[in-house]
Order: sequence, then structure tokens, then C-alpha cells
Amino acid sequence: MNASIDFGNTRIKIGLFENDQLVELIRVISTQEVLEILKANNVQNIIISSVTLPKEEILMAFSSFKNTVFLDKNTPFPIINGYGTPETLGYDRMAAAAGAKFYFPEDNCLIIDIGTAIKYDLVLADNTFKGGIISPGRAMRFKALHTFTKNLPLLDSTIIPDLVGNSTNSCMESGVMNGIVAEINGIIEEYIKKLKITILICGGDAPYFESKIKYPTFAAPNLVLEGLNRILQYNVNKI
Repeated sequence: MNASIDFGNTRIKIGLFENDQLVELIRVISTQEVLEILKANNVQNIIISSVTLPKEEILMAFSSFKNTVFLDKNTPFPIINGYGTPETLGYDRMAAAAGAKFYFPEDNCLIIDIGTAIKYDLVLADNTFKGGIISPGRAMRFKALHTFTKNLPLLDSTIIPDLVGNSTNSCMESGVMNGIVAEINGIIEEYIKKLKITILICGGDAPYFESKIKYPTFAAPNLVLEGLNRILQYNVNKI
């Protein structure tokens, strides 16, 4: 049994894998809960990605597990990193790229991760991560409208409304939600002018927008965990 562990800003996600197959997805809030789950499931190999806790603290907590990979810039990676500043590339983007190439190893892949930020990442058919676009996500846009104006309220809508709003709230909702839809479709359109791509979508806000995307997409809600598992498999013989 393998475990992919993603320490996020508010939750810890654990993916339990038998080879390539995700058999269980678990969300917890503490490191102690993670350790208990790993022991209960007799996990042999672990990969950890963290945007919150430092490497030293995590490795100390998981010291009882022999085969542990902590994802960082020195981790052997099954994708060629063609990013201009590789030391700044987020580990979630690295993992999503590895997951995309697991599904579509021969394709140019455009990964659209719709979450706190909206990230568009291109991985070429020759296995090279090129980079892409980072733009504000849904909640961030609503918060910006409220924070940087005097009178606009703080909203948190997940419904895509009519294009033309007839109140301040509905105008804001249209601006954010329809604005994101237009952005996604417009960016995809620009990509397909340049090359043939397979589009994958993931991220916590993806379900709000996927029905409005005009182009064929492959929904991969657990792409980061699946990519982490692929990186773990790539490293397991090196541990």
C-alpha cells in the first residue's frame, strides 16, 4: 500500500493506493490522524507534499516509516522541468503534471486547476513541463471586490448567474463567475490555435465551472494525489 499525503492550508488529504489505483481518499486536520491512518492500513511507501509544515518537522513526525519521500526541488521527478525558475515551481503543479502524463503520456496536456488560484499548466508530449498562467480564483475575486472598494459586499457565490445582473450582488456574481468562464474558454481557445492539446481539469472549484467549458475535458479531481503516487513509484527503487 502506498500513501500520497498533501498538507494543504486548511486540510490534509491522504490518498491510499494499490499500485496505480486510488482505493481511498481521506481528509483530516492533524498529523496525528495521518499517522494513525497509515499504521491502520499498513502503508509501506509514503510521499509527502507540504505548503505549510517544514521538511524537518514532517520527516521527524514520520521517522518511524522507512520509505518516505518528501517532495521538494531535489526529488527525482518523472517530468522534465522546463520552467524558467524551477526553484519557485509549486509542488502541487509538479504533481498535477506527473498525474496528467500518467493518464495521457503521448499528449500535450493543459492542466486547469481551479482552486484558490486558477492555474493553467502546459506539459508537452515530449514530457517537458513548460509553465503556464496563474490567475485569481473565485473566492479571491470576490474578496478583492469587497476589500478594494468602499461599498461592495463580501459575497461567496458558487452559482453561475445570468450574464446581465440587475442588482449590485448579481452584477458582482456575474462578473466573477461569468468572468472565470470567459477566461477559461478564452485561454483554451488561444492554446488550441497553437497546438493540439488534451485538457484536464481539477481543483476544489472545478465542479462549479466544468459544465460551462466549451471544449472536451477530462475531469481528474484527484490529479495531484495521483501525480504524487506516480512520483513515489518513480522514486521507490531509489529509497
